[in-house]
Amino acid sequence: MSPPSTEHPLGTRRWWALATIALGVSLIIMDATIVSVALPVVIRDLDLTANQAEWMNAIYSLTFAALLLTVGHLGDLRGRRLLFAGGMGLFMVASVFAGSAQSAEILIGARLLQGVGASAILTSTLATLNSIFRGRERAIAFAVYGATIGGMAAVGPLVGGWLATDVSWRWAFWLNIPFGLLVLAGIWRVVPETRDPGAHSHFDLLGAALSALAMGGAVFALIEGATYGWWRQPSGALSPVPAVAAAAALSTVLFFVREGRARSAGRPAMIDVGLLRLPTLRYGLIAAAVVAFGEFGLMFTLPLLLQGALGYSALGAGWLLVSLAIGAFLVSGATPHLTQAIGQRSVVRIGLALEAVAVAGIALTLSLTIPSWAIAAWLFVYGVGVGMATAQLSSVIMSDVPPAQGGQASGLQSTVRQLGSALGIAVLGTLLVTSLGAGLQERLDASGMPPAASVQVVEIVRGSAGAAIPSLAADPQGAGAAYLARAAMVDASRRTAGFAAAALALGVLATLALPTPRRPDDDPHL
Repeated sequence: MSPPSTEHPLGTRRWWALATIALGVSLIIMDATIVSVALPVVIRDLDLTANQAEWMNAIYSLTFAALLLTVGHLGDLRGRRLLFAGGMGLFMVASVFAGSAQSAEILIGARLLQGVGASAILTSTLATLNSIFRGRERAIAFAVYGATIGGMAAVGPLVGGWLATDVSWRWAFWLNIPFGLLVLAGIWRVVPETRDPGAHSHFDLLGAALSALAMGGAVFALIEGATYGWWRQPSGALSPVPAVAAAAALSTVLFFVREGRARSAGRPAMIDVGLLRLPTLRYGLIAAAVVAFGEFGLMFTLPLLLQGALGYSALGAGWLLVSLAIGAFLVSGATPHLTQAIGQRSVVRIGLALEAVAVAGIALTLSLTIPSWAIAAWLFVYGVGVGMATAQLSSVIMSDVPPAQGGQASGLQSTVRQLGSALGIAVLGTLLVTSLGAGLQERLDASGMPPAASVQVVEIVRGSAGAAIPSLAADPQGAGAAYLARAAMVDASRRTAGFAAAALALGVLATLALPTPRRPDDDPHL
């Protein structure tokens, strides 16, 4: 009797599938950050308010978060390859509309559609990886996946800065078309179809509605709190924010109660609540949410600082941020070896610690005269941390999840990450704008500027999230106010970076609860 074959059923096709997945994920991750460095240009071109600028970024992550469980459920039912292709098609169509937008409303709407497509892409790709890779290859696949996420999050600002400076910010969206066509070709040729054979054939509509209300309501309340007021509007009328926040909290409770009862009764459910009993999944999700909060909140606020206060062009800011990508890419090759030597949990913990130290370093050393090499050095350390932590945290979270339930777990993981990133943009963006306005008002009052004029300057600077500072400095009569605005922007950014560093430190603490995962060669699903 001949020994069983150890050859993978997909052969070398699985590595081409990994390349297709990496390219698809790189587009949606890059699109989450590519607009950040071009944001001041977009604000000026389309005359966006600070609130609209927050929504342009947050609506992408918000839609991501609101629909990830839904599309993960669809992938389990109908097939993840089909979901991947459909998501990429919708993402490309939305990119055409985003690049052609002539108003804030159209741009925000297009970003919403991009988020719908991106949610399908992210969930289907993570579940597919979990299904086709095992053992030692799994560590390699997730290292590539994590390096793609970390690297593209940093390459996006460079590409966005180059396009905004030398071409047009609109090409930040139109570039998705040719690369999206390559992804579709790869899906057709090399990506296998996978699904959950034990999933119910009926779609959980009520669960989908409750999850969308829970995630969407939470982020809406945080973003609009500064606009409508947390309790009352400037006009004195009651603010809708408390009611929306309460509805989001109630929807969250009802969702988990409903899903648990449905699963116990054998009815269709979007997620198996029992998966949360897995310590690697439960504590990994907490760490992922906190880390995404700090990472994406920082990536939203940092380009505004570089261009608004420190005088960098969009391209110059992009070149600085590419040092983050270099750190992520350089460490990605060593991550599988480190994982074998010290374990996934240690790699994750060291990576998150490096991120927290780097962001704290930015907060402590930031000033109007900080040299570019110092910023680049901190961002490089931050990138090394991202490269170490991102991939292995994903692998730890999925390590004990049965492959058949990969869609549910990947949807839950991606939901938590995107909710964290949307909350990071909302909270840190609001903190930056609020601190900027208050700090500038104090400086203008101390300078003796007439109250009417100071209020006007504060509204211009605060309303543009600092993007109007260079234009203010170009006017000889506004040079003094511009200098005070730059100083206020630096102080606000230091406060924001400090808050982000604290969030990342909490992420490190969350990893202390992670159990020691099995080594890749002990994978029970081999």
